[in-house]
Amino acid sequence: MFTVDSISIRYEQKSVINNFSFSVKKGEIVSIIGPNGSGKSTLLKAVSRLIPYHTGTVILDGTDLKSMSAKQVARKMCMLSQKNQAPSDMTVIDLVSYGRYPHKKWFERLNQEDMDIVHWALEKTHLIEYKDRAVASLSGGESQRAWIAMALAQRPLIMLLDEPTTYLDISHQHEVLELVRELNQDMGMTIVMVLHDLNQASTYSDSIVVVQAGEKAMYGTPNEVMTTDMIRDVYRMDAEVQYVQTEKKPRIHLLSTVR
Repeated sequence: MFTVDSISIRYEQKSVINNFSFSVKKGEIVSIIGPNGSGKSTLLKAVSRLIPYHTGTVILDGTDLKSMSAKQVARKMCMLSQKNQAPSDMTVIDLVSYGRYPHKKWFERLNQEDMDIVHWALEKTHLIEYKDRAVASLSGGESQRAWIAMALAQRPLIMLLDEPTTYLDISHQHEVLELVRELNQDMGMTIVMVLHDLNQASTYSDSIVVVQAGEKAMYGTPNEVMTTDMIRDVYRMDAEVQYVQTEKKPRIHLLSTVR
C-alpha cells in the first residue's frame, strides 16, 4: 500500500533523516514516535511530498510518488499539519468542500455528487449540525474534526496526520483519536500519524515507528516496541510497562529521567 524505501533528507548540508525505510499495510494505523527534534514531522512531510527527499523512494499504491502529479497524489493521500488555519469567515461546509477540488478540472464547479460526498464527510465526523458555522468559531476538537472532514471529502486511500492532538485538551484529544479509529474501522482507511503521547500511540496503533536522531530505532507492534529498554534508550527515561490481561496494548508509566 505505502512503502518508504531508504529515504534521506537534508537541510542545506545537514542530514536530518538517514536511510529510513518502513512500510504500511492497507487498513493499518501506524504511529511515528520519538523525542523532540528526532525528525518525525520532517519524515511525514517528506513522504507527503511537502518537502523534497534527497535519496530513496516512496511508493504509494504501487506508483513512485515522484512520478505522480500533485492532483494525482491528492486523490490518493491527504496530509494534515499540526495547526491548520482557515479564513475567519469560512464556514465548515465551505472548508470541507475544498476536499473535492483534486477531483475537479480547472474552474469546474462542484456538482451534486460532490456535495453528497461533502455531506457524507460532515456526517462521518459528526459535524452536520455545524456546517454553517464559521470554522474560526469552533472549539479545538471541533475544528480538528472539520479539517479531517475536508480530508475525508478527498476520498483518499491514506491519511497523514502530523500531531493531530497538539494544542487540544485531554477530552478533545480523546475525541479526535476516537474519530481516527472510527474512520479506520468503519472505512478501512489507512492512517499514518505523528504522536507524542506514548500511551496514545500504544492504544490507537497497529504498528509503531520509533525515530531517534533521524534514524529508525524500532518498528513493530505496540507490544514489540513499547519496552522499558526502548524508552530508556530513546527517551532517556526509566518507565514501567504494564500488561493488563483485559487489554491487548501495553500501558506506559514514566518514572524518572535517566542520569
